[in-house]
Amino acid sequence: MIAYYKTINNKLTKLESFESGCWVNLTSPTIKEINFISDLLNIDIDSIKSALDEEERSRIDVEENHTLILIDIPIDESDDSSLHYSTIPLGIILTSNAILTICINETRVINDFIKHNIKDFFTFMKTRFVFQILHKNASYYLFYLRKINKMTTSIEKEIYSSMRNKQLIQLLELEKSLIYFSTSLKSNELVLKKILRSPSIKKYEQDEDLLEDVIIENKQAVEMAKIYGDILSRIMDAFSAIISNNQNRVMQFLTSITLITTIPTIISGVFGMNVGGVPFFDNANGFWYINLIISVICLIITLFMFRNKLL
Repeated sequence: MIAYYKTINNKLTKLESFESGCWVNLTSPTIKEINFISDLLNIDIDSIKSALDEEERSRIDVEENHTLILIDIPIDESDDSSLHYSTIPLGIILTSNAILTICINETRVINDFIKHNIKDFFTFMKTRFVFQILHKNASYYLFYLRKINKMTTSIEKEIYSSMRNKQLIQLLELEKSLIYFSTSLKSNELVLKKILRSPSIKKYEQDEDLLEDVIIENKQAVEMAKIYGDILSRIMDAFSAIISNNQNRVMQFLTSITLITTIPTIISGVFGMNVGGVPFFDNANGFWYINLIISVICLIITLFMFRNKLL
């Protein structure tokens, strides 16, 4: 899908066709749309396609007539049965008369600009627009990281009472999400450093503070992802130890029960033999006497095991 936007009278307006100085938003485009935009803006088609490759790394490419900025943005892929976050590439291409954004899916980062949720946003201020996208992207990383931390705490409390596979699987999903975030944030950090040094992206004095804020927030997100990842890893290790300990206790309990129930089996086996000299053989209440003796013996053994924490 191709959409054109332009700031007219300080208001973002959707256009029917391309105009100089506009913002072109390309979302999940077809081959025909990719070729059309490539010809329209005189951009190498590989620059557009690179932003549609989920495995593409974050980077900056400076070409003769355009500059490509490729970053990873976070997305929420959670559903009713699982909690999962991932990252996808977002391409930003700067040309002399337009700015182009490319992504394989609709994203909250770009939609915030379309829905007028960004202050002081103007399509003709391309450098600031790029910094605002980067700033909003870092903000969403921080937002999702805080959600992951809250969900980790909530799942941790549930595991103490249930110890079901569902909670453990959710923790594994969150741990995988943090790995994606950590890797993408470090790649984005390298891109920000290159932007800071790159002469192809003109930096205006009024936008320097915004770029500094982007770098600070991205660095904060990197540190948070590392901390939450370490915490989640230690929680998983702790619960693995708890599960192993619980398994040992169950085996110990079953072994003790087996030992106790073996005693009546042995005695009944002896009394079941066709031999003489069996106690209470001639007594009418002999059966009950023997059962009482067996019960007392089992009770004494059980109390002994409880006292010595063997059961």
